[in-house]
Amino acid sequence: MVKGYCVVCKEKGIEMKDPQIVQTSRGGYMAKGICTKCNKTKMCVMLSKENAEKAIKDGAKKAF
Repeated sequence: MVKGYCVVCKEKGIEMKDPQIVQTSRGGYMAKGICTKCNKTKMCVMLSKENAEKAIKDGAKKAF
């Protein structure tokens, strides 16, 4: 699934719970989700088009 950085846990590469792929106003892609370690912090990570399509194929929700 999609991995990102949690500012509360201070760790990189943590998987997101229920990730949603959104498109920014400038045409980029971003994944939003909740940290699986602390279960309270919202996480966000910028993605390339290829990685966004791969995440959607792997089960992430498409929100655009």
